Amino acid sequence: MQSPLIKKLLPSLYIMAALLLLGGVLHLMGHPVYWPGFASMMCFYAVIFYIGTYAASMKGEENENSIMLAGRSIPLGVAVFTMSATWVGGGYINGTAEYTNSSGIAWVQAPWGYALSLIVGGLFFARKMRRYEFKTMIDPLQQRFGKKVAALLSLPAICGELFWTSAILTALGTTFGTVLGMDFVPSIIASAAIAIAYTALGGLWAVAFTDVIQMILLLIGLVLVIPFALDKVGGWDLAWKTYVEHKGILANALPPIDGWKHKSWGNYYWNWWDSALLLIFGGIPWQVYFQRVLASKNEKVAMRLSIIAGFVCMAAAIPAVMIGVIGHVAPWEALGVAPPQEAALTLPYVVRYLTNPFVATIGLGAIAAAVMSSVDSSILSASSMASWNIYRTLLKPKVDSKTLAKVIKRVIWIIGVAATLIALQVKSVYALWFLCSDFVYCILFPQLVCALFDKKANRYGAIAGLLVSLILRFGGGEATLGIPNIIPYPLIEDGNVLFPFRTTAMLSGLLTMVIVSRLSQKQCPPQPLHKLKQTITN
Repeated sequence: MQSPLIKKLLPSLYIMAALLLLGGVLHLMGHPVYWPGFASMMCFYAVIFYIGTYAASMKGEENENSIMLAGRSIPLGVAVFTMSATWVGGGYINGTAEYTNSSGIAWVQAPWGYALSLIVGGLFFARKMRRYEFKTMIDPLQQRFGKKVAALLSLPAICGELFWTSAILTALGTTFGTVLGMDFVPSIIASAAIAIAYTALGGLWAVAFTDVIQMILLLIGLVLVIPFALDKVGGWDLAWKTYVEHKGILANALPPIDGWKHKSWGNYYWNWWDSALLLIFGGIPWQVYFQRVLASKNEKVAMRLSIIAGFVCMAAAIPAVMIGVIGHVAPWEALGVAPPQEAALTLPYVVRYLTNPFVATIGLGAIAAAVMSSVDSSILSASSMASWNIYRTLLKPKVDSKTLAKVIKRVIWIIGVAATLIALQVKSVYALWFLCSDFVYCILFPQLVCALFDKKANRYGAIAGLLVSLILRFGGGEATLGIPNIIPYPLIEDGNVLFPFRTTAMLSGLLTMVIVSRLSQKQCPPQPLHKLKQTITN
């Protein structure tokens, strides 16, 4: 007879055994596995999986509400951790260090841009979304504009979450290869499988509780790396002085007011503002954000967690920026290490070569924690929209609550596997994710604003606004999809459109929705928002 404790620990022990077997196979195949770090990762994954499976027992009756929203009972402290951990992912940390090293702090826009998006979302969006007790970000769009328009608008939202997950997994594979000597493919598969498994078992409760541990480990790990790395570059004062000498005006967080007059900026000044606005307002219409807002106990908690998480995200970027500065000024050759072949390797190089093995192991755990805290959240968010707003709405409108819960679990596996396959096959995942972020900003943001705040917005206005946004956005071309510039926007240099055409597309779509809705009130009367029922009728 097994004791209750052994039964609870058994799945985690299986995880450790499977990872140990994987390490042994890689070693036999001639891969130089760094065993101390590998052993620590085994323990980390086992602990995270145990916490995730433990959280599964907290969700009570299994229905779509418990899986998607944790029964709307997540307390403020846990909510802040899970919101912050979701934003401060592997791409957030790796990307901040990378751009600090390569492009200068001026182009490190994501940390403060996304932090501001959380604050703006908390001030203007969170309370209203929670007040109507929606279950996904698409629900207000569905009530205002109809099922088919909402289903169409959910596609860029789902794709954004899918490609975000893939980009994060790709960053993880690169990091593991640098620090552990572990192959790209097995590191991605192992990490994705664990995250998908506990997400399917415990839903949002599992994601939230693992996020608490992951965020704590992330902050400790990054902060611990800094003093050891600074010691190798002569301290912060010298490192910063050298960095400023190399980067000049680009070492500042913001461009000067007359930036277009400076040689270092020129017309890229306008492109900087376009990207900044994309991050601030395009960071709001994401299900991964609203899932936590809608899972809050009440409106006040929804607002507070969003605002507090914004400041936490800003603080979490500071160690990553410092690591980027250190990576830029580090005397790699003098340390007997070949410099990173690309700036994307800045963080793993600093962790591995500028610290001792013990600190490197903890730092790696921090990176893995950041990655998993974003992967599980994105998978759950995409699965929630696909199940609730597409499957339930278009295919099975009379589906009962328990059946829908099972569907969500299956979709979690489908989305998770799809994201993993994309990460393994597509080398330009980051470009695809950025493109989806683009779509979210240009298409979904004006739609969400009108759905929530314009009582006269109707379906005709939504369709007209969508078409205008699409035309103006794709008129600027898209290298990822091989689409050339169609509209002769000004400020084109080296084939890049520096004119803020994304913001132009967003504002034009918003204005079109407002005008067309008012011109078509008789033909298409606007539909009011209303509270959703708490459960699906069985």
